[in-house]
Amino acid sequence: MIEILVVILVFATLAALSTESLLLSLRGSKRSESSIGVRENLNYALSIIERQLHNAESIESCTSTSISYNDAQSLPADFNCDLISGQIASSSAQLTSTSIRVTACNIVCDLGSAGVPPSVSISVTAQDASATGFEQQQVTTNTQIMLRTY
Repeated sequence: MIEILVVILVFATLAALSTESLLLSLRGSKRSESSIGVRENLNYALSIIERQLHNAESIESCTSTSISYNDAQSLPADFNCDLISGQIASSSAQLTSTSIRVTACNIVCDLGSAGVPPSVSISVTAQDASATGFEQQQVTTNTQIMLRTY
């Protein structure tokens, strides 16, 4: 009788440990998927910014969260990190999905000099907007863009 109770106790302990291990693995997997989604979203937004600024004619003004420039057709345009709404937007559209929240943004402009083209350095940090607790992870991405000079 005691042997049966010991065997049941051992199997119950093993089942509990296996279940907890499985749950931790699933939570880690969800955190990883969340991080990948945020990184892809940031990379998409920064690729648009890179393409537009690389072909820009000039930089008009620059703050830590926004940049105004004249595009290749000499039309005014801008990019803005809105930390209140947690989004990155251009003058024509929102560039990041509502599924992520931008938590930090830093834009640094160097207007260049003779023989050195203007450049823009951008660092953006974001997280999954719906993640909580253990699944919440900050993702930071950086880029440096050299403007073409004509």
